[in-house]
Amino acid sequence: MSKKYSGMQPDSRLDAREKKRKINKFYNIAITLVIVLIVIVGLSIFLSNNSDSDTASTTEKAPKETNTAATDDNKEKEEAEKTADEEEKAAEEEAVEDESTDESTTEDDSEANVTEIEESNDENVEKAYKSDDWEPVGTEQSGEHVTSFDKGSADWKEMTTALSSSTGIAESDMTIWRLGNGGAPNKATGTVSAKNDDKTYRVQLEWVDGSGWRAAKVEELKQNDQR
Repeated sequence: MSKKYSGMQPDSRLDAREKKRKINKFYNIAITLVIVLIVIVGLSIFLSNNSDSDTASTTEKAPKETNTAATDDNKEKEEAEKTADEEEKAAEEEAVEDESTDESTTEDDSEANVTEIEESNDENVEKAYKSDDWEPVGTEQSGEHVTSFDKGSADWKEMTTALSSSTGIAESDMTIWRLGNGGAPNKATGTVSAKNDDKTYRVQLEWVDGSGWRAAKVEELKQNDQR
């Protein structure tokens, strides 16, 4: 009898093992690729989140930086305005001081050049004085001069100026009690006082051709004088 062989032949078993090895290798490669893809996707998501977070942080910080810059600008502007105000105030105070000094100097000079006349025949006169500083006040009149005591006339306005400059009373604060003839065609006498002040002055004026009216003498009247 001939022998029968059962089972697979050696070549067949080798082929089966080779196929199994190839299948295992394929699975290993596939698993590796899946793992690599998972890692890549994970990294992409992670990096994307970090980028969004940095962008948001930058966006949030930008307004703060802008606000800080605006605040600094406002502070600089306020400091500049404050400095300007202080300089302006200092300049005004200096101007007031200079003006006060000038006025004081003018008053001192005026008083230094005033000569008091001790004797007076008028019992109503407290004291009388004159000054070389009393210059003619100027005039717009020309030709032969004829004195006019009409209010509103050129003579009246110029005589009022002379009364003011010799007594130190501002024209706007001066009450003219009398202004009339001084005993000659080109002479006048005015009695004036400051508003809300009892001190009264009688001023003798004289006309200077081409130059206008000037004060020749100022008399300070006693308080009981009836003007």
